[in-house]
Amino acid sequence: MAAAGNGETAPPPPLLPAEGATSGGGVMAKLEEQWRKTKEHAETYPYVWGSYILVYGGLGAYLAWRWRKLRRTEDRVRVLQDRLRNLAAAEESQAASGSASTAPTLPPPQQPAAGPPKPASGP
Repeated sequence: MAAAGNGETAPPPPLLPAEGATSGGGVMAKLEEQWRKTKEHAETYPYVWGSYILVYGGLGAYLAWRWRKLRRTEDRVRVLQDRLRNLAAAEESQAASGSASTAPTLPPPQQPAAGPPKPASGP
């Protein structure tokens, strides 16, 4: 142990493995040891772990945002496909019900583009 008053602290006593750790609990013992090593490393190098959190946390947030945006886009596409499918079905049923007696509907006339007309080219 360190002498009292010199500012040093005594290292923690080593943990003795429990009886379960030696008789089949080896996985838990390994996990606890790895957790202890990781915790010591994080306490020793906090800026490294801070940068890990910043980089991978930012990456995770970006991926979550893109995933949500993709899901919303897919939902909008599904709604539009459903509307188009219903519109096509209604148009087919109208055509099949014998609407030959009515005049076909013409599309609305297109508006000319705004701006001065183009001059005729060449003689």
